[in-house]
Amino acid sequence: MRTADEALIVIDLQNDFCPGGALAVEGGDEIVSPINELMAQFSAVVLTQDWHPAGHSSFASSHDGLAPFSVTEMPYGPQVLWPDHCIQGSKGAAFHSGLHTDPAQVIVRKGFNPSVDSYSAFFENDHTTPTGLEGYLRARGINKLTIVGLALDFCVNFSAVDGARLGFDVSVETSLCRAIDLDGSLAAARAGMIEAGVHLNG
Repeated sequence: MRTADEALIVIDLQNDFCPGGALAVEGGDEIVSPINELMAQFSAVVLTQDWHPAGHSSFASSHDGLAPFSVTEMPYGPQVLWPDHCIQGSKGAAFHSGLHTDPAQVIVRKGFNPSVDSYSAFFENDHTTPTGLEGYLRARGINKLTIVGLALDFCVNFSAVDGARLGFDVSVETSLCRAIDLDGSLAAARAGMIEAGVHLNG
């Protein structure tokens, strides 16, 4: 077992991010079983879940003439426009059926504000609105985080960097992540995580 001050953060292992989903990450389903095994080592397990209302502002379908994976400017900065995905209550938003959810003490839902996207487990994309995860971890005396899940270059990346900037000791198990790699996003994410002090393992 890991020590009591360590937590496992499992990012967005949902149907829409797995093969056959609306925003599928190649090989996303391959990491489910080994993540289940890893959960047994931690006394604190947190799951995150993308949870968008229909018509979310980060969906390309909400912007006339703009295609999925294009970038637009939002009041909080540049925003990639995505295919409609992880809509609240949909099959796509549900966790992968093989994922063990019982070990999780907390599920953090993100992206539910229709006007702001949310990649990070800690903050919405305005980088100021908190999800409440930091307070939960502090209250439990947790200061070390291991992060796994989807996708390495977006939600895992943002979560890891934010965690490190908040003062947590953050490790990402890259073998238990998969990436989208959109226009060099994977290389940029790796460099950014290392610069922020995140440990990349695997």
